[in-house]
Amino acid sequence: MSSILKRVLHSFIFILVIIWVLLSLTIYFYQSKFIYYPDENIAATPELLSLEYKELTLSTIDNIAINAWWIPHPEARATLLFLHGNAGNISHRLDSINIFHQLSLSVLIIDYRGYGKSNGEPSEQGTYLDAETAWNYLNSHKDIKTDNIVIFGRSLGGAVATWLAEKHPPAGLIIESSFTSIADMGKYYYPYLPTTLLSRLKYSSMDRVSKIKSPTLFIHSKGDEIIPYKYSEKLFTEALKETTTPKFFLETTGSHNEGFLLSGEKYTAGLDRFITDIVKQ
Repeated sequence: MSSILKRVLHSFIFILVIIWVLLSLTIYFYQSKFIYYPDENIAATPELLSLEYKELTLSTIDNIAINAWWIPHPEARATLLFLHGNAGNISHRLDSINIFHQLSLSVLIIDYRGYGKSNGEPSEQGTYLDAETAWNYLNSHKDIKTDNIVIFGRSLGGAVATWLAEKHPPAGLIIESSFTSIADMGKYYYPYLPTTLLSRLKYSSMDRVSKIKSPTLFIHSKGDEIIPYKYSEKLFTEALKETTTPKFFLETTGSHNEGFLLSGEKYTAGLDRFITDIVKQ
């Protein structure tokens, strides 16, 4: 190999190393920007669906005001605490709210800090506190018993729901289109980076699901283009280590954001069966 070719090769390797280091530092220090995508604009309300609702402002233990909607059902068989994903806000979940209402569920849905009308900036511990604030509201202000509350988390909300359900066991837990941990998601999207070392945000559901003592339903589509189906399979397998309560898996179809709609009756029937089995009438 000629000396010129060696110098070119060394320069190329040096540039690759610099790019690798810069990308690693960007991921480490600006991690929140890669995970949270809040939207402050409220696009619509449940009035669009002709649903009665009440807008709430809940105060967290660290004095953050978070926005929420309470959508009661006149003949509710249970109450569902809805923890949404990492993008948008509660106004982008009207399709799901409508499905839950048709299943005779009252719904409390919150916006994490920094989302919609909620104050503050999103963070891992912040999302946990926000979810716990909603749980406490149902218990104290609505006087809803634990055995009548179902925690539902989609995508990032699945990790938040897992944290909440471990600490405050509900009647049932539903984890839809979620992941094992941020580190695993990092490995999937950036296989050439040391994402385990870089992950300051954890959201490690894999460390929690086997400790949850509530009936749990996992939902995921093999067509999910954002969060691989295999992560819900791993969560389900890990959850089965806890043997005192039943665990179920519902395979749906469609993309990450539309699978619950495209799956239609299969999705709603699966939810209905799970809720019917776990809720005390």
